[in-house]
Amino acid sequence: MSIFMSLPRYNSLPHFFETIVEQYADYTFLLEKTNGSYQGTTYRQVREQVHAFAAGLISLGFEKGDRATMLCEGCNNWVVSELGIFFAGGINVPMSVKLNESHELMYRILHSESKFVMVSSRQAGKIRAIRGQLPLVQKLIVLDGEIENTETEISFAAVLEQGKHYLQTNQSEFENIWKSVQPGDIANICYTSGTTAEPKGIMLSHDNYISNVFQAYSLFEIDHTWRTLLILPWDHAFAHTVGIYCMMGKGASLASVDLGKSPMDVIKNIPLNIKEVKPNMLLSVPALATNFKKNIEKGIRDKGRLTQMLFKHALNVAYRYNGNGQEKGKGLRFLLKPLVSLYDAVLFKKVRASFGGNLKFFVGGGALLDIEFQRFFYAIGIPMLQGYGLTEAAPIISANNLEQHLFGSSGRLVADLELKICDEHGNELPAGYAGEIVVRGRNTMLGYWKNEEATAKSLKHGWLYTGDLGYVVPTGFFYVLGRFKSLLIADDGEKYSPETIEEAFCAESPFIDQCMLHNNQNPYTICLVVPNKEQLLSYLKHKHLNPESKEGHEHALLKIEMEIQKFRENGHHTQKFPQRWLPGSIGILAESFNEQNGLMNSTLKMVRGKITDRYKDRITHMYTSEGKTILNTLNFRDVAELLGSK
Repeated sequence: MSIFMSLPRYNSLPHFFETIVEQYADYTFLLEKTNGSYQGTTYRQVREQVHAFAAGLISLGFEKGDRATMLCEGCNNWVVSELGIFFAGGINVPMSVKLNESHELMYRILHSESKFVMVSSRQAGKIRAIRGQLPLVQKLIVLDGEIENTETEISFAAVLEQGKHYLQTNQSEFENIWKSVQPGDIANICYTSGTTAEPKGIMLSHDNYISNVFQAYSLFEIDHTWRTLLILPWDHAFAHTVGIYCMMGKGASLASVDLGKSPMDVIKNIPLNIKEVKPNMLLSVPALATNFKKNIEKGIRDKGRLTQMLFKHALNVAYRYNGNGQEKGKGLRFLLKPLVSLYDAVLFKKVRASFGGNLKFFVGGGALLDIEFQRFFYAIGIPMLQGYGLTEAAPIISANNLEQHLFGSSGRLVADLELKICDEHGNELPAGYAGEIVVRGRNTMLGYWKNEEATAKSLKHGWLYTGDLGYVVPTGFFYVLGRFKSLLIADDGEKYSPETIEEAFCAESPFIDQCMLHNNQNPYTICLVVPNKEQLLSYLKHKHLNPESKEGHEHALLKIEMEIQKFRENGHHTQKFPQRWLPGSIGILAESFNEQNGLMNSTLKMVRGKITDRYKDRITHMYTSEGKTILNTLNFRDVAELLGSK
């Protein structure tokens, strides 16, 4: 079930980087917004900084095998610092800047036994607040801005300066250190979100990353002329491998988002930066895809009713022409090509201009992406190519590409990867049967840092048991259905995955922002819904109803129910899912699922266990006769709070 080819071998990421620099020395590697415009740094210039930073770490007492934590937004110094750690023979422990709780940061730093912590000035306060509880940390390295304590902190610039002095007399020693790094040495310890237990530190080797880069190249062709704007957090495995090292491996350019002065600036700057950078490829996750689609649709609505109608018709024509992706232009569909080309010239090309005009495709990861999103982006000429992976596999396992693209699937496997589908007892299932996804290849992790028990559960005889549910069809396309261990169980024992249904509810209804299905051998499935406040207010205004009145609340609740009814018998989306899987009760929530309240993790995935715990009384109520109806007292209470009533 894999495409076999011989993957290139490099001793380490430093060896890989040195090879790339020799080939693309004067090409631009990093792009960063400075003084109002993007300025480029070449591969040669980055290498000079990397060598100096690595040498500076060594002069500070950093030794081979030591760990360094990095807590920083995406920027040039992120890449320089990580490569510097590698050249010094060390291990990087990248962390999400969205970690705000002291105990979460402390656990990871203490557990990894990090010797240095590298931070941006925006994140430094988090570490300074717990500095006294980190006995192994020798230095806090501030990657931008000023330091506060000359004894415990040092600036990025000062590390560079020390490194330059070190290299003047220790060049051969420096070269011996980085050349001693081996393929099986740990490069990163990447901590899981820790949503069900203490976070686990995933050990990824230099060879894991390099192998996965070349496995990615078996599906995607890029070259040194390409650019990307890395929107996703740089500590994420998806962004890390595809955004940094896949681009680096081809001599391409990587741009960072202009951070501005606040987190809100980042959100505002993304569309502006996309136009400035003019990327050839972007990485996306469902949350970003949703925002992109909504912004496009808003732009069309703002142009008036005629443009809206024309755009809708153009989409429908493109949908028929494209079929399921694999069917594009085949059979009688070729008759639609002139009309598709016309709509592309007068409409879709203008939409693509808002993404810089050079964007060829998105690579979608992080979670399942609804088919309707895939159809939409394919129609406007910038396909959202769904893939699948997980950090333990460094992370890419499969993906669609421009040549082989099937909506709803996660594409085909990367090269040199074995896959089998197993039942709950570990027995391999025949093709076409759904079960746990199990893979083996050079990209699979070494194990979990200081956690032999968890390693033994996930790695068996070289096979990585992913915990995800999927199957492969005879044509080779790979389907992922959700978490193998997060399946819902009906009262008759039937198991099914909720993610696809939840994605469809949110994608098809502008009135539903978030939702979570629940069924643990109960008589029926229930659905917790976070409505879109603005859409409900607009709906009530159109109906000339007061959003603070009981009548307004009742209409808002019934509208949410109607949106889900579209998936039931005789509804617009009736064929999408088995009726027995659809919710028999709907609970309205005034509070969203987010990272601040712990109901989403740093990869923007719902933490089902925590949501279930927080709303356990509400869930119990939804299995009562009063709670089963949409017009129950708790729903009235929450919709009133959502719409602003006192």
